[in-house]
Amino acid sequence: MSGLVLVIIGAICLLAGYVFYGRWLCKQWGVGEGGETPAHTMEDGVDYVPAKAPVLMGHHFSSIAGAGPITGPISAAGMGFGWLACTLWIVIGGIFFGGVHDFGALFASVRHGGKSIGEIISANMSVRAKRLFIIFAYLTLILVVAAFASIVAGTFGATYVDGVLDKAASTSNAQVAMVSLLFIVIAIIFGFCVYRKNAPVAVASVVGVIAIVVIIAIGLNFHPIYLSYKVWMWICGAYILVASVTPVWILLQPRDYLSSFLLYAMLALAVVAVFMGNPSLDTMPLLQGADSTAPVFPVLFTTIACGAISGFHSLVSSGTTSKQLDKETDAKPIAYGGMLIECLLALLTLCAVAHAYSFKGTDLAFNGATAIFGGGIASMIDPSRGTVYSVLFTLLVLTYSTFCLTSLDTATRLGRFMFQEFWIDSSKGETPENVTGYKKVLSNPYVATVITVVLGVMLGLNGYEKIWALFGSANQLLAALGLLAVAAWLGNVGKKSAMCWIPMFFMLAVTIASLLINTKTQIGAITAGGADWGPYVQAVVGVLLVVLALILAVEGVQTIFGKKKKAAAN
Repeated sequence: MSGLVLVIIGAICLLAGYVFYGRWLCKQWGVGEGGETPAHTMEDGVDYVPAKAPVLMGHHFSSIAGAGPITGPISAAGMGFGWLACTLWIVIGGIFFGGVHDFGALFASVRHGGKSIGEIISANMSVRAKRLFIIFAYLTLILVVAAFASIVAGTFGATYVDGVLDKAASTSNAQVAMVSLLFIVIAIIFGFCVYRKNAPVAVASVVGVIAIVVIIAIGLNFHPIYLSYKVWMWICGAYILVASVTPVWILLQPRDYLSSFLLYAMLALAVVAVFMGNPSLDTMPLLQGADSTAPVFPVLFTTIACGAISGFHSLVSSGTTSKQLDKETDAKPIAYGGMLIECLLALLTLCAVAHAYSFKGTDLAFNGATAIFGGGIASMIDPSRGTVYSVLFTLLVLTYSTFCLTSLDTATRLGRFMFQEFWIDSSKGETPENVTGYKKVLSNPYVATVITVVLGVMLGLNGYEKIWALFGSANQLLAALGLLAVAAWLGNVGKKSAMCWIPMFFMLAVTIASLLINTKTQIGAITAGGADWGPYVQAVVGVLLVVLALILAVEGVQTIFGKKKKAAAN
């Protein structure tokens, strides 16, 4: 099978899904009929700030993309799942699962004053359900903060051998670190010019893109900063501590918007690479390889998440994006369209994997997700692996790191929102401003941010990998609960919610099956003896997540089918 043919067919399907299914969703939900968005009615200059659609698309897409649509397909291929199985899940999952999930979460949040999925659950189910969801979502975000901080520090960190700097082995990382630091500077300048000096976005964008090219040239040739992984971890912590509480127009919006140009450039490079290299997918099995030990159900559906459906997206949609949406009609291209572009990136990644796998067992083999993706694309454009290959590889690694940094500060801000909301009962009219006592302290944005950052960085420094296996299941449970919240709200306002049911129940089944398999594996590791704290935590948390899923599913089904309303009427 030709990789070029696969991408063309996949892109046509995704475009058709956006045009026809997306339009149908807008009609069913009444998108555009709700008046002004919370970005206008609740504008505060910090979190609620209206953004033009291209700017917000940049933030949203950069935040949800992260490393997911790249690492997911690579991991799935490494586990022996075939290109057809991966493709079907990416395309069908993106159109009917992930797109509905992201779009629904954003739209429901807009209709709830820009509040998170937790508050939507509180308003449409119960305060108890909200608190259970927030505890789970917050712990998942801590794991995300730990993981992305570790990835960023790893791509920045210098290599030391017996305490001595290996400068040659550290050059690429130093280049990426230098460009990333300069990127933050130009993002702040961009935000100041657009939001305080009223510079036209189009003109500022052109200047911003030119500035990106300039700082890349500077970073490739001048990179004097060689710091260890641990030092970069604490620097990342300090950065996200500030980024989480500063007004979104200063850093979050402009940096993510400018980051999106790197993503678009990466997509363009990947498309060019597939056209030039036209990799054969025959290096991978069709459905499942004979050497694969993992079952397609449920493992494939938790391995490829961001490229099909990811619970983290609902937290972004309802956490930051909904507070910046200029008008309701922007929700479709930003949320539904953003998800489908991620699907396209996942398909392009499959082609990069197929090409990289053609070098297996040779001296030219690629090792690691970053090398497989960056090396696969770069070598399709420059098979000789000369200067062009080297430059493209560095740029692709830079883009990969930029997405991780974007997801990192977004996840921290989301964690801050979640921590604050846990202590507030909005059904009683409570807000962070009018509560007293310990609630006043714990709902303070600075306190919430410090706690979130410290927990995330400490976990990142002390072996988050030991419990990372839980993330796939936890993330897809978030997706199921996000769909559950949207369905409950749609049912309560008298709109059709059937489009959420099949994705919701399917993801619940995937989650529960995956958690049970993982828990069984961890118990086996414990009984074998010699296990550290990782298997114990995974086993206990796995059981708790299954219980959580069942409790919220039962309550959600009762809400969707009106049993609670009937009981109240009696």
